[in-house]
Amino acid sequence: MSAITRRSFLGIAVAIGATAAWGNPFGTKSHIGWRERRDLFPEGVASGDPDSNSVLLWTRRPPTSENVPVKLNVEVAEDEMFTGVVATAAAPVSAASDWTCRVLVGGLKASRVYWYRFTDSEGLGSRVGRTITAPEVDDARPVRFVFVSCQNANDGAQNAYRRMIFEDERAPEAERIGFVLHLGDFIYEIVWYPEDRPQGMYDRRLRDIVRYPHGEKIRDFHIPTTVEDYRAVYRGYLSDPDLQDARARWPFVNMWDNHEFSWLGWQSLQRFEGKTRPAQTRKVAANQAFFEYQPARITKPSGPSLDRFDPPQVVDAPVTRFDDHGLGQESNNLVAIGSLKGYRALRWGRNVELIVTDQRSYRSEEPTDQSEAGPLSSDDFPEFIPEDAMEMLDAGRTYNGGRPPASIRFGSVEIANFCKDRPAQAILGAEQKAWFLERLRNSKATWKIWGNTTATLDMRADLQNLPPGIAKPWPGNGYAIAPMGDHCTAYVERGEIYDFVEANGITGFATVAGDRHSFWAGLAAKSLPPKPFVPVGIAFVTGSISAPGLVEALEHALPKDHPLRSLYVGQGPGDRAPQPTVNMLLRHGVRSCFEYAQSGDIAKARALSNPNLSPHVSFIDMGGHGYSIVHATSGFFETEFVCIPRPLERSDHPDGGALRYRVKFRTGLWKNGEAPKLQMQILEGNPKFSV
Repeated sequence: MSAITRRSFLGIAVAIGATAAWGNPFGTKSHIGWRERRDLFPEGVASGDPDSNSVLLWTRRPPTSENVPVKLNVEVAEDEMFTGVVATAAAPVSAASDWTCRVLVGGLKASRVYWYRFTDSEGLGSRVGRTITAPEVDDARPVRFVFVSCQNANDGAQNAYRRMIFEDERAPEAERIGFVLHLGDFIYEIVWYPEDRPQGMYDRRLRDIVRYPHGEKIRDFHIPTTVEDYRAVYRGYLSDPDLQDARARWPFVNMWDNHEFSWLGWQSLQRFEGKTRPAQTRKVAANQAFFEYQPARITKPSGPSLDRFDPPQVVDAPVTRFDDHGLGQESNNLVAIGSLKGYRALRWGRNVELIVTDQRSYRSEEPTDQSEAGPLSSDDFPEFIPEDAMEMLDAGRTYNGGRPPASIRFGSVEIANFCKDRPAQAILGAEQKAWFLERLRNSKATWKIWGNTTATLDMRADLQNLPPGIAKPWPGNGYAIAPMGDHCTAYVERGEIYDFVEANGITGFATVAGDRHSFWAGLAAKSLPPKPFVPVGIAFVTGSISAPGLVEALEHALPKDHPLRSLYVGQGPGDRAPQPTVNMLLRHGVRSCFEYAQSGDIAKARALSNPNLSPHVSFIDMGGHGYSIVHATSGFFETEFVCIPRPLERSDHPDGGALRYRVKFRTGLWKNGEAPKLQMQILEGNPKFSV
């Protein structure tokens, strides 16, 4: 039995806005006449954020012309036939919560598989869901979980979930997945209606998954403007059968990224067509829909209601004053971003503490999104700007010991340093960062895993090594970087975190991330050569479930006569189609790419690798789709990339279709003062441009 009391458990349920159900250690046969009617529960069932004695359950039961539900009965059992029911509760449903239902079930046993279902007053029931509780804190058993991100149901299929389910059903019990960490972009609020873009997206067919009841059209896409719109896109996504099956099989740990609110959004602001505009009402609407559709232990300060969000009243007001961490001080902005707190930590036995952070709600404005940074980009060098310029913009007034330059030069171009009087770029915000660092310092888990919705590994190229005569010379003073708006270019804040890890002797520091629509494996270091290279942890990025990646975009958008096409989607003499040479560019450098274009010999190309370019990276695939599996024990940490072909259409195979490759990385637990090391093993396929 858990040490948590029933009274404290009820307090937790109130804090996260859920009906409470307390378990009985002695199971009894179900007395509810349940008859499965999946059509009445069109978004399926889900569970989330388990701990060692409780888990949050979810469903949606909208009204029909014959029946308007008022409450649902939930049952939790130790077996799929419900002969050992250990918890029951009656949970309200209403239009105020879009007919969704959240139930926190406590008093459960640790490390157990449970089965659950919902039934209305007429005995019409949901499908049966399966969930799993976490091990006790002192349980040393190995941990397995999957991390995923970026599913775009508007233009892709969710075949990765079908593969994940197929393999897990056939795995030995000890090797099955415990939970799925979803690192954001669960939905894409930007929606193309098929008639507005008849040519589709790249080679992809656009699905008619949602029509916003209100919405706003910008160019050829639509965005939500009300809570009804955000709810509509969740319902559209949850109609996908593979996503539904995954949510019914495992508990999910969900965190939002940008698209749950707005593509280029930050705090409660949106940015479209080069202009930033206040959107406090939309931020609250986005938070409300997330709260209603994701079973997550996230705190809502708006009220103690168990069955509805109770959104705070805000207006869209200009945000003009920011504090020393870039946080807008306008009152509606603070209320909107505070309407839901998503960052939190979960413990999974002795070996894993998962610390999940919010990279969007508290961040300062991304400097390279501003028009003043435009001259630092050039079509001659797609995707890249000079690294030294990014360092100046990131550090703001703290650059060069508080003596930033008044201007930034890029070849013959000179621009005003528009960040010289601003504080350094912030992503986590002051309050969340302090919380995050304390969680790291105080964690007793073997592996302290940072669940970061955006990536941390630097993405740079040695364009200064371009051979003369092929294209224009690189105008920068050194390396080029791709500004991704994540911690890979938030040098000051990332450096502060990594310095903290080193100074406090924190070992077993690992980062798992998404957003980049690509697979990355590497070492966490605050700087790269020619600066000191001192790894303090390991870091991984998972490919997208279905959203298009950079390689796919370059295949279609980069002109075929571009003089540097060989660096991005080049072809060797024997290749029939463009190859993802941008992976080689980022991993090995320009000389390797040009050698491959000339000879088609991958070994010769790798032999010309620039050792100072990316010593932090072991693997890069900027076109990868799929998921990543973590296996954490008391002695090692493994991450396995499972990559599938481009998911243009839903696979008709039970296993979700073919694999492109499967690659595993292992790190032994290092001691204080030692540097972590990654070992790579290719299990299937040949990702030759990625290694």
